[in-house]
Amino acid sequence: MTKMYKIEAIIKPHKLNEVKDALEEAGYPSLTVTDVKGRGQQKGIVQQWRGKKYCVDLLPKTKIEIAAPEDKIEEIMKIIQSAAYTGEIGDGKIFVIPVETVVRIRTGEQNGDAL
Repeated sequence: MTKMYKIEAIIKPHKLNEVKDALEEAGYPSLTVTDVKGRGQQKGIVQQWRGKKYCVDLLPKTKIEIAAPEDKIEEIMKIIQSAAYTGEIGDGKIFVIPVETVVRIRTGEQNGDAL
C-alpha cells in the first residue's frame, strides 16, 4: 500500500491563483483552500492610520491542503514553492503530514483510490 500524505502550504493570499494554476497545469487540480490568519518570525507588521501607529500581529494568509501519495510529494512541494515565491518575508511554509486513511464518502474507496 502506498503511503499517503497531506501537504499544507501557508502562502500569501495574492499568490493563490498562481499556485492553483501551477498545480492544475501539472495535473494536481484537487485541493482545499482556507483563509487563515497567522504570524511567523516577522511577528506582524506596524502600520499607521490617521497619524497613529498600530501593530497587526496576525496577518491574513491562505492555507492550501492537498492529499497525495508519497511519490508525488517532492514534485508538489516544488510547484508550490516556485509559484508562491516572492522573495519577501512572509512567503509562507509547507508542511507534510502522514495520513493513515483516506475514504471517498460517495463510493467508499480508500487511500490511493479515494484520491
